[in-house]
Amino acid sequence: MLVQSTLTVLFEPPFWIGLYERSFANQYEVCKITFGAEPKETEVYNFLLHNWSNLCFAVADNLSITDVKRQNPKRIQRDIQKQLQVKTISTKAQQALQQQHDENKKERQIKTKQMLAAEQEHKFILRQAKKKAKHRGK
Repeated sequence: MLVQSTLTVLFEPPFWIGLYERSFANQYEVCKITFGAEPKETEVYNFLLHNWSNLCFAVADNLSITDVKRQNPKRIQRDIQKQLQVKTISTKAQQALQQQHDENKKERQIKTKQMLAAEQEHKFILRQAKKKAKHRGK
């Protein structure tokens, strides 16, 4: 089983973010980490060590993962150098983050509707109790 992971730190105005991507067993996951000020390598490393269990990964269901065939080490070094120069968010990562954002939005909307309905029910019960108390002459 081939496991790949990449951490890209880039500036997305007004904050520095880390985009942690991992793929294994034909599954692609991505996590967006907001740093604020430009982080140093040691800060990023310490953050991953201490907050690894708290990271929330978005799973991309409908994206296809292609297996990477073994490459020449020199080719890999050239690709790494290109990646260090060009720091953009991949399309797969954007789609996965957008999907996670939409799911969180739906959950938030459902919770808000439930809270409003409960609050309206509570107010209705209070009004009914007040009417009964007035009717009894209190």
